[in-house]
Amino acid sequence: MGSGKRSLCWTIGEHAYVADCGKLTTRFVVNMGNLVTTPVAREAQVAHIKFCMSIYFIVFIAVLCAVALKASKVLIALYAIDLGANPLAIGALIAMYAVFPLLLAVYAGKISDRIGVRLPMLFGSLGLTAGLLLPFLFPQLATLYVSAAVVGMSFVFFHVSTHNLVGSLGDAAARTRNFSTFSLGAAVSGFIGPLLAGFSIDHSGYAPTYLYLSIVSLVPALIVLLFPHVFPKVSVKSEGAREETSVLDLFAHAPLRRTFITSGVVLTGIDLYLFYFPIYGCSIGLSASLIGIVLSMYAAAAFVVRVLMPTLVRRSSEEKVLTYSLFVAALTYLLFPFFENVFVLGLVSFVLGLGLGCGQPLSIILTYNRAPAGRSGEALGMRIMVNKVTQIVVPLFFGSIGSVFGLIPVFWSNAAFLAAGGYVNRNHAKDRPAE
Repeated sequence: MGSGKRSLCWTIGEHAYVADCGKLTTRFVVNMGNLVTTPVAREAQVAHIKFCMSIYFIVFIAVLCAVALKASKVLIALYAIDLGANPLAIGALIAMYAVFPLLLAVYAGKISDRIGVRLPMLFGSLGLTAGLLLPFLFPQLATLYVSAAVVGMSFVFFHVSTHNLVGSLGDAAARTRNFSTFSLGAAVSGFIGPLLAGFSIDHSGYAPTYLYLSIVSLVPALIVLLFPHVFPKVSVKSEGAREETSVLDLFAHAPLRRTFITSGVVLTGIDLYLFYFPIYGCSIGLSASLIGIVLSMYAAAAFVVRVLMPTLVRRSSEEKVLTYSLFVAALTYLLFPFFENVFVLGLVSFVLGLGLGCGQPLSIILTYNRAPAGRSGEALGMRIMVNKVTQIVVPLFFGSIGSVFGLIPVFWSNAAFLAAGGYVNRNHAKDRPAE
């Protein structure tokens, strides 16, 4: 092998392994059929390890922020009911989460394209912490509106930058795997968040729960702030073109526009469930803990379907899977008002998770893949902006329905909304190959 110091590099499956031939104590398992030597093997292995650490590190800090956000959405609805808010007022609270993201989502995407993702993620985490502290310090209904606005504004910077970072790791094939892994983390946060909110409310009360959530959201900020060397440094897709273009160009792009609209429909179905099921649960006498358990069944199903998502997409296409998920979700919304048994409601919630669980990750993948060169963050921001339009208009509309006619028409109207989204998307999904 010569006197120079060399390394051995071999592959098992999709993973590369390296041993330093200059060290006598190196232990390794060799697949002899794939054994090769290369002078840059160590560098390849280091890069591989950093890559793996990057995606799981991103997932970890994203889960913490998402747990705080999703728990707060359950908490704010139940706290508002305790403070005497009616369905219309709660609909306005839901809309407050979306006001600033509507205005700032595209700007947040441009920022992540131009200055990188670390600072926007730091700002988002710190802002989320501040917004969650407000109801603990000033426990009144008016504060909930301010808190929802601050939380929504802060999280959009963290949210867009995180998605842009995940999309920048690897090529198109790796991107699908990375977003699948990232979406599993989102499902975990969806499971933990409602449980944390429900049990904390029952054992500590509403205001202390806000304090606990603010501590959870502070951890990612401390990690990013105190350990910048751990934070992954990757090249982003947006290092390409920098010319000034109008954001309307993105919406004029038909495939992107269809993805934006479908994403908005899916997110509306998710958010209305998170906000209005707690109201329905209270109306039939469920405790906060039981409401949290039922909501967590949705997240458990979302985790399952996201594990299966790559297989589903390979056998069909992203758009077909999105279409089917909307129809399943519409049927599930029709069923909710017919049941009061907590076990049956948990089963229905699980089916809803199977329907909507893959909608958001698929829409993110499609948005990133279809974005023009150098504008991935901006396109992701545009997607969120469209989401927020639906999150403002639809909850206010359904809140008005709930105030006049009760909760059952809210569920059924949302079923019709989801079914309409599936019908519109169906025509474009027919016979379309997977991308």
